[in-house]
Amino acid sequence: MSTSPLQDSVDLTIVDLIIKARWIAPVVPANKVFEDCALVIDQGKIIALLPHQEADRRFKADNILLLPHHLLTPGLINSHTHAAMNLFRGYANDQPLQQWLTQSIWPAEKRWVSDSFVRDGSELAIAEMIQSGISCFADMYFFPEETAQVCLDAKLRCQLSFPIMDFPTAWGSGPDDYMAKGLTLHDNFRDSELINIAFGPHAPYTVSDSVLRRIAILAQEMDMPVQIHLHETAQEIEDSLKTYNKRPSQRLMDLGLLFPLTQCVHMTQIDDTDIALLQNSGASVIHCPESNLKLASGFCPVQRLLSAGINVAIGTDGAASNNDLSLLGELKTAALLAKAVAQDASALNAHTALRMATLHGAMALGLEDKIGSLEVGKSADITAIDLSHLHAQPIYDPVSQLIYNQSAQQVSHLWVNGECLLSEGKLQTLDEKELKAKVKFWQEKIAN
Repeated sequence: MSTSPLQDSVDLTIVDLIIKARWIAPVVPANKVFEDCALVIDQGKIIALLPHQEADRRFKADNILLLPHHLLTPGLINSHTHAAMNLFRGYANDQPLQQWLTQSIWPAEKRWVSDSFVRDGSELAIAEMIQSGISCFADMYFFPEETAQVCLDAKLRCQLSFPIMDFPTAWGSGPDDYMAKGLTLHDNFRDSELINIAFGPHAPYTVSDSVLRRIAILAQEMDMPVQIHLHETAQEIEDSLKTYNKRPSQRLMDLGLLFPLTQCVHMTQIDDTDIALLQNSGASVIHCPESNLKLASGFCPVQRLLSAGINVAIGTDGAASNNDLSLLGELKTAALLAKAVAQDASALNAHTALRMATLHGAMALGLEDKIGSLEVGKSADITAIDLSHLHAQPIYDPVSQLIYNQSAQQVSHLWVNGECLLSEGKLQTLDEKELKAKVKFWQEKIAN
């Protein structure tokens, strides 16, 4: 555990906020935890990380928050979800992926998905994510304009991947319609601090070559991210080999769709050729361990990917195939599963797991210059976790405790751009009572 960083004394400076914590895990520098230090925040940015006494000598703030039993981390980044599907939480449990999709979820979506469904479902998901310390999430779902508005109202950061498939849905009539709506969305949020827009081709088995090629050209011309479900099941690989005589990753590479801003979600079926393609392309992998386990889709070889220098971030997937959006719970599952898959107890250690949910997520989304670590000049996206609870005692290593102790219920505060969205566990930008009433309405409507 490191000692605190020292900085030269300067004249007293007036700032917006000083947070004094017991521990700070900044992620950069790697594997460090600073004790009894403060984060100094002004105009939404981190301007200093320094010892408590040094902060008192250099800065003055009307708002000074003392967190004597807390660990501060960068705001957590949920790199893949389907937010509005929170309204389908528990709707279709204990089914394999294709049955779950074709017999339960797609029929339910056809019947119920609308702009109001997405707005209310996204609000439920965003509230849950704020309460569990998530400051940024990547979403792929219909009516992304509704999710964008909820994010703006809640003041939460997000990447919205507008869905693209070969067939019609509630949001559009086909690829041309999806693309037109998505590019309009991109134009509308071009200058937004909180909202980033990405292409969201659903999967290789739902999008044709001509559409994927068009996405590849536009994404690279416009420097836009692409998120796609890829190598999720063994059946997907088998079907691709029969239809295209190549694995899905090779097909995407041949179409120009694997590049540094490509986010490959799931990747449970990987061989040496897939790893080489990921290395050569610079694409990221988004690991969703609990959804993969629940749908029996397979195991992503996380340690093997990390050892190959591939960026691996983490996501919860939607609550319909996971049942919660707790990224800290996901990290515990990921760390334990990685050890079993690698047959190595040292695989995916606690600090690396935290990087997956912070800096690696920022890198996957192309936002590493803004978020993902508690560095001077970056946005003040910060999560505070109260480690005073009895079940968290004793504490020898706060980051290890964070990863292996299921700490989501201990998240006390969350800031995005220096603005507090969660204070002492209470939502600051959403009305919990009103939200519960909306969810009850949808539960009764869908159940009946």
